[in-house]
Amino acid sequence: MKPIGLFLLLVCIFGMKVQAQSFQPEEHATFQTNRTDGRYVSSRAVAHQLMKELEPAFSFRPSMQAADFKTWQKHVRLQMERLMKHPQLQNLPDPVCIRTEQRDGYRLEKWEAYPLPACVVPFLVLIPDNLDEKHPSPAVLCIPGWGGTKEELAGEPQLYAPDKPTQESKNSMAYQYVKAGLIAVAVDNPGSGELADLETEAKSYAYDFQTFARSLLELGWNYLGYSSYTNQHILNWMKHHPLMRKDRLIVSGFSFGTEPLMALGNMDESIYAFVYNDFLCRTRERDLVLTMPDEKGRRGWPNDISHLIPAFLCNFDFPDLVAALAPRPVICTEGGLDRDLNLVKRAYELAGHPENFTFYHYKDLQDSTKRKNLMTLPEGLDGETYFKLVNVQPENHYFKSEYIIPWIKELLEKDHQ
Repeated sequence: MKPIGLFLLLVCIFGMKVQAQSFQPEEHATFQTNRTDGRYVSSRAVAHQLMKELEPAFSFRPSMQAADFKTWQKHVRLQMERLMKHPQLQNLPDPVCIRTEQRDGYRLEKWEAYPLPACVVPFLVLIPDNLDEKHPSPAVLCIPGWGGTKEELAGEPQLYAPDKPTQESKNSMAYQYVKAGLIAVAVDNPGSGELADLETEAKSYAYDFQTFARSLLELGWNYLGYSSYTNQHILNWMKHHPLMRKDRLIVSGFSFGTEPLMALGNMDESIYAFVYNDFLCRTRERDLVLTMPDEKGRRGWPNDISHLIPAFLCNFDFPDLVAALAPRPVICTEGGLDRDLNLVKRAYELAGHPENFTFYHYKDLQDSTKRKNLMTLPEGLDGETYFKLVNVQPENHYFKSEYIIPWIKELLEKDHQ
């Protein structure tokens, strides 16, 4: 290389390093403008301001009167139905059992459902051996977290990764339910496990939710609408199963699975109770406060496109939807801010059954003096700081059977009193 060329190359490299070092993310943690009119040139900043000014139409108000509570619940239900856009299809085939195997203390059945003309949705049913078949039993619809599978829920070998733990998994909720004497129905999340595309063929196990979710959005639908629809189809089948009590059906959602739980619960008033195994949070707030940029100038984001429901935040947020489940029994197992849990607690008071809402924090945060007790969160946070401020420990995120199984047993024992 000629000396002049080498010189220019070094200048270019040095200049790039200086430019990269000149950007300090912490100096831009919040949106700023130097314009005297207060306007922003950054489109991202403009969207942030629009989100900040948003007033959701159906937020739960603690000052609400008991007489207005049912009317508010009806508005939430109707709006949820509009957002989920469940198809109204007739004469669909009934689910079919394709395999039955005996396990230690229970029977494992594999079924297929056909909720759309081009669609097959496999699911698993776990039925205790000691069941009195003359008397229908309570049953639990189990929905996994992101990337989880029905096999993991059921304590079965993973279809595409048989070396992964099964019954030993802390998230084998269906297996733990059937061992406790309950019928358990385990499903996959759309796009994962047996419902994946080619990821399992490629042995990657890194599911591409994004492309599938985008296709649904292009169709005017959304991932949660599709997920809750296929789950509702299976739930409707459960209501007519001779071994399952249609008035004692429970929906149990872990992590990502709490979203279809909230959708189903607010559209289907026949569901008896809910297991919300995650921390309770406000998605709109996460969007507003996760503004710390990375070294490339890209700010944080609350979740990916598979969580996106157009106009969802214009209407309500997660604490509102859990509040709207009152007075049906709910257990939340991984805390959050007391602010949000107290909001739900107030809804249950208005509904006349404060005893039906139970919640726990992470074990070493049970003492209130060890928790953050914030009413508002500051902007300029990264993800790790956000979790700390809302009392979340990602490393301890698992199915909390130590709280859930006793809670369900106590709940069902009331039927015999």
